[in-house]
Amino acid sequence: MNSLPSQMANRWECRAESAPRQGKLHWHILFRDHPQVQALASIAQDRLAHFSGLHFTPRQWLHVTTLIVGFAEDFTATEIDDMIARARQLLSEIPSIKIVFGKVLYHPEGIVLGIRPDNALSPVFEAVRSATRIATGGDGITERQPWTPHVTLAYSTSVQPASPIIAALGRELPSCQVTINRINLIVQEGAERLWNWRSIAEVPFGA
Repeated sequence: MNSLPSQMANRWECRAESAPRQGKLHWHILFRDHPQVQALASIAQDRLAHFSGLHFTPRQWLHVTTLIVGFAEDFTATEIDDMIARARQLLSEIPSIKIVFGKVLYHPEGIVLGIRPDNALSPVFEAVRSATRIATGGDGITERQPWTPHVTLAYSTSVQPASPIIAALGRELPSCQVTINRINLIVQEGAERLWNWRSIAEVPFGA
């Protein structure tokens, strides 16, 4: 995402999506309690509001996708409870983490806020991946390798030149620092862009 795309793409054109009542488990870091991040999203989305072909992330669901566990139906209630308990144990050893937002990154499928320092959230990723592996026998899924934490502001839903979008938003927004001290296990039901989400566990960091 460090290089600039010449053209945007339709994120969901060839992407398999969940059935209407099918739930997929994700470990997400949420930002609904971080007004600084909400404000950055407002600035960006206001600047991009006149472009068609962009689907904005609802402010209450701004997030960092940390790990995709898999379809909820593939796991027993005991496995899910065990995964949450193990995540609590592992994350209790990790203190709160300070990260900085402000850098805007572009991908053909979306526009995102980058995170500094680059590896600040790696201990959280390793903890939830370990908890998932021990409890379920699987490593979960990351959308990209290596894992690159970010907050998506807008998803692209059509093919169009990227340069007018980049010119309107730029590559930097006002910098802000936030403290991350929890992660949520979320069930996403149905298609991703419907935002039919619910949290089934909130796991804090630190003792």
